[in-house]
Amino acid sequence: MASLNGKYIIDEKGKRVGVLLGIDEYQRLPEELEELESIRAYDAAKAAKDEAIPFDQAISEIEQER
Repeated sequence: MASLNGKYIIDEKGKRVGVLLGIDEYQRLPEELEELESIRAYDAAKAAKDEAIPFDQAISEIEQER
């Protein structure tokens, strides 16, 4: 699991309202979110227990719907 080492931005009451991240950490976030979305989509598809079809057939059906 990745850890983020940021500095907080606080308002006049001392409430955390933002965070500063290094550019490397910031650029890594969208990649990790995309991977998480793929994992969730896989888990949802597996849990749905729909009938599996071959990849080529799926692509063909998607292209026909366009």
